[in-house]
Amino acid sequence: MDIFCKKGELQKEACDVLIVNEFEEVDEPGGATGAVNKSLDGLLRSLMKEEGFKGQAGQILLVRTSGAIPARRVLVVGLGRREDFCLESVREASASALNAIRSLKPKTVVSILHGAGVGGLDPMACAQAMVEGMRLAAYVFARYKKQKENGIGAFTIVTTDGRAIPKVKKGIAQGEKYAAGTLLTRDLVNTPAMDMRPIDLAQAAQAIAKKNSAVHVQVSGKTRLESMGAGGILGVAKGSDHEPFLVHLTYKPKTRSRKKIVLVGKGVTFDSGGLSLKPADYMMSMKCDMAGAAAVLGVFSVIAELGIKQEVHGIFATVENMPSGCAIRPGDVVRSLSKKTVEVLNTDAEGRLILMDCLTLAGRLKPQAIIDLATLTGACMVGLGDEITGVMANQPELAQSLLQAAAQTGEKMWELPLEKNYIKLLKSNVADLQNIGGKWGGALTAGLFLQEFVDPKTSWAHLDIAGPAFAERDLNAYNKKGATGHPVRTLLSYLQSL
Repeated sequence: MDIFCKKGELQKEACDVLIVNEFEEVDEPGGATGAVNKSLDGLLRSLMKEEGFKGQAGQILLVRTSGAIPARRVLVVGLGRREDFCLESVREASASALNAIRSLKPKTVVSILHGAGVGGLDPMACAQAMVEGMRLAAYVFARYKKQKENGIGAFTIVTTDGRAIPKVKKGIAQGEKYAAGTLLTRDLVNTPAMDMRPIDLAQAAQAIAKKNSAVHVQVSGKTRLESMGAGGILGVAKGSDHEPFLVHLTYKPKTRSRKKIVLVGKGVTFDSGGLSLKPADYMMSMKCDMAGAAAVLGVFSVIAELGIKQEVHGIFATVENMPSGCAIRPGDVVRSLSKKTVEVLNTDAEGRLILMDCLTLAGRLKPQAIIDLATLTGACMVGLGDEITGVMANQPELAQSLLQAAAQTGEKMWELPLEKNYIKLLKSNVADLQNIGGKWGGALTAGLFLQEFVDPKTSWAHLDIAGPAFAERDLNAYNKKGATGHPVRTLLSYLQSL
């Protein structure tokens, strides 16, 4: 599907499908939709009443024009209540419309610019949201499927305001990049563990650096990790036949940057739980336990094209957590890269063990901010469900910046506290720390554990993406069952805001 924009009048456009919109409980269509309705002698309004179309968010009405206008069909998509309208409404409307016409396999589609008219939103932001919604809705993981889906041909966004065209073009271009980073992440996460081993994830990072001269990568294997003293990474990897790797990506803009940001991702390519074995049902989606690292790669795949002005580093360890005669045991003690010792009481709390070494390495870069993202705890899903990321931060300014970026991109996040009184739950009788904190507040104690490996003077945030990174059901019109690519778009928006 190629996406374009042009100045024009919708009712005069020849195409297989013409997409317009309407708010909830509107009696008489107005604006561009009203112009199309008038050209059809009131057919849209008549059928909206007859078919019970009330403009609810995502509601669809498909109408044949019988030659009354150049478009063969008109699709009306509901925008929901006017007072609730936002960029996420644009994404959802665009995705809903695309889902409705995919089976028609149209060669040409023309659409109204959702939100820029009576919605009153910025044309660039609307165009970007439209592209994101459509690209993400159109995604299919077809690597292992014999039959491939046929896509839509040309998609043209039409506006009557010629002055908005430059902004719309910029929005389309930016939406394409945001979507591309997200879709790369989806592909990585959806790939079964048999084809996504630690070395495969490391090679994915190398492939990104090979394509872009502004991105450099260093990959360290087991021998280097041993010389570094990365006991957390090595401890988790002991039970697997696959070698662990530490990956360090670096992006430097063309002009000298004022800030240095480090993104840290969890890269467990398959999590069986180790000797603290997960129940079988809980293992079925554990190929997704590298979603944090995959999101870092999604960001780096488009970071140069977006012209990010800050120096950005991406660090992740990639391991497989498996049970074997060599596996780490409950009660064992590992020595971290920071020299702190950790008693491992549960081998299924392995993500924090590899993250602690990555965070230590990130701190040595002396950045202005560190953001880690990990499918870390089921406890976060108990508290926030499967659609919302838990945000924990040692400085409120960073938390608010991330929450604002998330609101802009439609990726749901909620701040959780780093309760100081819970730190005592992580004290061990035989080591500096233990890797679990008891029965309650597991998401919070996991965040507190990670905080122990961050310099208090460094701004740091932890994103627990255990819920929304991998959907066990369709979440909305553009996030279907499987990997979602969350929170690539939030991170890109945050980096662009600096």
